[in-house]
Amino acid sequence: MNVFNSYRVIIENIVAEMTAAGDLPPDLPVDRISVEPPRDPSHGDISTNVAMVLSKPAGKKPRDLAEMISARLADAEGVETVEIAGPGFVNLRLETAAWQEQVGNILGAGVSYGDADIGGGKAINIEYVSANPTGPMHVGHARGAVIGDVLASLLSKVGYDVTREYYVNDAGAQVDVLARSAHLRYREALGEEIGKIPDGLYPGDYLVGVGKALADRDGDKWAALDEDQWLPDMRDFTIDAMMGLIREDLAALGIEHKLFRSEKSLHEDGLIADVVSVLEGRDLVYWGTLDPPKGQLPDDWEEREQYLFRSTQFGDDVDRPLKKSDGSWTYFAADVAYHLDKFRRGFGEMVDVWGADHKGYIKRMQAAVKATTDGEGVLDVRICNLVNLFEDGEPVRMSKRAGTFITLREVVDQVGKDVVRFMMLTRGNEAPLDFDLKQALDQSRDNPVFYVQYAHARACSVIRNGQEAAAIESVDDSSLAEADMSLLADDAELALIRTLAGWPRLVEAAAQAREPHRIAYYLNDVAAGFHGLWNKGNEDVGLRFIIADDAALTKSRLALVRSVAVVIASGLAVMGVKPVEEMR
Repeated sequence: MNVFNSYRVIIENIVAEMTAAGDLPPDLPVDRISVEPPRDPSHGDISTNVAMVLSKPAGKKPRDLAEMISARLADAEGVETVEIAGPGFVNLRLETAAWQEQVGNILGAGVSYGDADIGGGKAINIEYVSANPTGPMHVGHARGAVIGDVLASLLSKVGYDVTREYYVNDAGAQVDVLARSAHLRYREALGEEIGKIPDGLYPGDYLVGVGKALADRDGDKWAALDEDQWLPDMRDFTIDAMMGLIREDLAALGIEHKLFRSEKSLHEDGLIADVVSVLEGRDLVYWGTLDPPKGQLPDDWEEREQYLFRSTQFGDDVDRPLKKSDGSWTYFAADVAYHLDKFRRGFGEMVDVWGADHKGYIKRMQAAVKATTDGEGVLDVRICNLVNLFEDGEPVRMSKRAGTFITLREVVDQVGKDVVRFMMLTRGNEAPLDFDLKQALDQSRDNPVFYVQYAHARACSVIRNGQEAAAIESVDDSSLAEADMSLLADDAELALIRTLAGWPRLVEAAAQAREPHRIAYYLNDVAAGFHGLWNKGNEDVGLRFIIADDAALTKSRLALVRSVAVVIASGLAVMGVKPVEEMR
């Protein structure tokens, strides 16, 4: 149950009743009404802008309309007081019982608490990671991987039909370089002394196994051939090997994509030529030359005619080349074809999770989606900023395996997938993230992973001990939901209940904003409220969770404690993190 949505429905019904009575005109924009916690808790439990947003279309002053609506809200179930603030905000304070009953609602829903249907079953494609298959994933990829995966889970929780997709960049110059690098390791596996890896090739040890596997399979078949004879097979074999490695890295992080879409297949299936023909049919392409880049002119700049997409008609800064002067397609052309392919597969709504170095690419891709789908397709891009890796405050820069970067697997092996997933959500996706390996394993309040997991484990311990100490027959959720919640009357208990009751609204808000990091922030607030209540019980024995000679009160408090565990488990499930029942 979403408390705020419940009162939104009540407010909309009041507006409808006033319209039916002739007090308000029809067709008022009720979709603009917000119902949310006030910024200042002293103003009450719920604040709504209903009078503010409806005053102009209703032809009334905001405070006059607020008075009319408040008079009816005062009689709504669960409302204790109604006040008008400022120019016309309406603030509600709910009866204590309205909050107390939320504990039973949480226990009744279990980890599905917070589920919603704002997505209405609509298909949405989340494309994330999509690292070039030229080596193992590095720690920077982990952030986009986690953000994309948790966003997919979050959107599923609110009712979208989500498809997780990975775009394999298996065409272009970088995979030819990969194939040449693997061929060198293949020759090494055959016993040839290769010396220092030449500049321009990939030096990582991860290709040693690829070379050996090819030598074991084919012997010296490719050793003496010219490059044009071995390059295609070497490229396919190495890409398959690298994608296998990437899948393993993602699995170690608890991530599994439903679809892997090949860039190479776009070329082979003629989809790039197809999308260009679509744009030609709409007079959105032309042969022309671009102005040189603003600022310092590159040494290799030369004016050349290219086949350009009129992306400036759709909000971009300049028109973008689809075909080079030599007749070959640009990377951008393939990306346009890929997104039209998504749209044709039924995804009118698409979310791409990209690294910070692709931020300048957003406008052109959104312009392309608008142009190729006649404005029906929507592309939302989430940018993930850099991850700075530290160990006990000192930067970590080198990898034994990759040679030039820290691999995702090295970090997961050191701290565990759950820690990595949680830590990647401790900052908003566009802010740089400092990840300290030592702090991630510390058992202290400064470690957000430990702080939240400890709250769940502590809650589980309280329930186990409370059942025995107070001789409570059953502490399953259905039994605890029958406890007398009116006994939960302390201000700290009620404050914690209010925080827990805010979970459904938080889920919807995070999904609509596409900001999964809000879950980590919220769980930290839940843990803080719970640990604070525990500490209060240490100071006042009457507020302890377990009162051995008062089974009724203990059961009520165990119900609250269990609701804390349920909400934390619900949040961690979205994050792809397993809640722990004991800390060791």
